[in-house]
Amino acid sequence: MLTKQSVGTTAQGETMYQVTLSNGPVTAQILSLGANLKTLRTPDKKGEIRDIVLGFDNPLDNLSSTTYFGQTVGRFANRIANAQFTLEGKRYTLEQNDGRNSLHSGSANWGWKNWHVETFEYNGNPGVVFSIFSPDGEGGFPASVTATVSYLLLGNGELRIEYEATSSAPTPINLTNHSYFNLGGAASGTILGHEVQLACDHYLEVDANLIPTGKVLPVKGTAFDFTKKKAVGKDIEQAGGYDHCFILSSKSKQLAEFAHVVDPVSGRTMRISTTLPAVQLYTSNFLQGKEVGKGKIAYPKHAGMCFETQYYPDSPNQEQFPSCIFSKDRNFRHTTVFTFGTL
Repeated sequence: MLTKQSVGTTAQGETMYQVTLSNGPVTAQILSLGANLKTLRTPDKKGEIRDIVLGFDNPLDNLSSTTYFGQTVGRFANRIANAQFTLEGKRYTLEQNDGRNSLHSGSANWGWKNWHVETFEYNGNPGVVFSIFSPDGEGGFPASVTATVSYLLLGNGELRIEYEATSSAPTPINLTNHSYFNLGGAASGTILGHEVQLACDHYLEVDANLIPTGKVLPVKGTAFDFTKKKAVGKDIEQAGGYDHCFILSSKSKQLAEFAHVVDPVSGRTMRISTTLPAVQLYTSNFLQGKEVGKGKIAYPKHAGMCFETQYYPDSPNQEQFPSCIFSKDRNFRHTTVFTFGTL
């Protein structure tokens, strides 16, 4: 099933749309505002269907929150040190919105913009493609960029997200989805009991401001070792909460599965594959019960966790990291797939 409906207008008078994709027992609702995955309903082991992503009932609440619930973040997701970088000999200055650093492109973040919407069907499966144009200089970034993100829901519980972006000249691009998952249900407490396994044998060391130091460290013997399945809460205090970039062990540029998540209580499972080189695991350390979400429920610390597939944070400033610089000759084209099931 595929539907598209108006859910309000922006301050600029633009119509906001909500697209509903249903296939089998899974339903996704995605907003044009931020190309935002607003709801995702899946069955548990008993067949009970619940929404498993955090968010707001009112789409406009996203504009006054820095949680980034469900957003497609761009043009550069994650942090850039000192809100500046040098490209081809020229220094570019961005907005400082995370101390002295830039986080998720500051107020220019595409997750707060209203995207153009087109629905489609592919082999009988419902989908939607969102598109956006970012002019040269927006947020301090060079070059104009045209980007699309498409969602396709398959009958086997697979939600495919395809990202594409073209630029008029060299510029950093790093797109990701910022959904907070709680496989027990969006208002079912914390994710500390969820079990996670990551095919990631290295992670990036960060400083006190969560900026990579440049060191790529092995996870073995540390709180960051998820190479074998373990509960999220097992070592979370030792790690200081997870908000770290994990490096995929697979160096293939093809789609590779890297994550397996299980909620032992509900029996829901999630597998994640991507063509991107890394994932930022974030365990909602900054939620403090002040964000009132869907159903007027306040989300506590660790109420959900994000798996933000991406290029490395601060990579415009660290030449040894995989290049996030895209141009007329190098388009951004990546895929991330979330597959939902039960034990």
